[in-house]
Amino acid sequence: MFDQEELGMRTIWWEDDEQGGAVCLLDQTLLPAQVQYLKLHHEQDVAEAIRSLRVRGAPALGVAASFGLLLAFVRYVREHGDTTSLLDAQHYLRSVAQLLRATRPTAVNIAWAVERVLKRVDDEQAHTSSIKALLQLVRNEALIIAQEDRDACLRMGELGAELIADGDTLLTHCNAGALAATGIGTALAPIYVAHHAGKKLHIFVDETRPVLQGARLTAWELQRAGVPLTLITDNMAGYFMRQGQIKAVFVGADRISANGDVANKIGTYSVAVLASVHNIPFYVVAPTSTVDLSLISGEYIPVEQRKATEVTSIRGTEIAPLNTHVANPAFDITPHQYVTAIITEKGIVRAPYTTTLKELAR
Repeated sequence: MFDQEELGMRTIWWEDDEQGGAVCLLDQTLLPAQVQYLKLHHEQDVAEAIRSLRVRGAPALGVAASFGLLLAFVRYVREHGDTTSLLDAQHYLRSVAQLLRATRPTAVNIAWAVERVLKRVDDEQAHTSSIKALLQLVRNEALIIAQEDRDACLRMGELGAELIADGDTLLTHCNAGALAATGIGTALAPIYVAHHAGKKLHIFVDETRPVLQGARLTAWELQRAGVPLTLITDNMAGYFMRQGQIKAVFVGADRISANGDVANKIGTYSVAVLASVHNIPFYVVAPTSTVDLSLISGEYIPVEQRKATEVTSIRGTEIAPLNTHVANPAFDITPHQYVTAIITEKGIVRAPYTTTLKELAR
């Protein structure tokens, strides 16, 4: 099975230890200069890792949230044993869920994962009187979420690779590879599968200001996988499209509304409009857990606003005058009319998305 190990990395995983367990993850804020793994023993540390982008990417955030719940419940059971009620345990889990849900509002996978774990607990609570049995339930569900993510990544890669021809030059924005998941990623998964199958590819990588996920993370990933790449600044994409060098665009998503509008890293909308003008296919690759049918359009997707220093400085070096007013939305919304197709683990869907996405969720 083609997975992260073949790419020479691990993003996030659960590890049993003497304290009952830990959330282990690759600190992505240090890449590409330093490869350092963290071992977290408190849900507050998991929340901080999410907020600070130590772990990032919609699928990985869902896994991190479920592991954060598990981590909190492990400690709760160790501290209280059988002296607490199931109702108190459920209240505690819900308070931790709220902490994790509030970390990054745009990425729906966080809320999706914690709600899934909580629902599992609610469904089984009537059938057990044991706190330890409830803990095992949370553990199993968190591990299943991680395994399903790995499986979904591979399936999206297989489906998306069919849209890539031998010799294609592709463009990607931000990082939606193995670093954004527990498997081989979303938008990079078709590229990895196609490359693994022997197709000759070349990838143009947008640097992705202001945090440079393309330059720091995607370029690092592709280099390790042996996939040829060219790093460009965000405002160069149109230049290469006009030259006819880009055959297709592959991006990930942090939330997809019922009508097919896509929230993804800031700058994605600009790339989509440019692709449309130049008649270049624009593909969104995301698991079905990223589809939010409760929102009728992208207008209702909350857009995270991040701190000004991400824009005014790079790695601690100031690049703007002091006291400059800054706007820093982390995401933008790409209207569905610019999306050629959405590639999920359940299949590839095209417009009308209000119909095809609903059918996908059945």
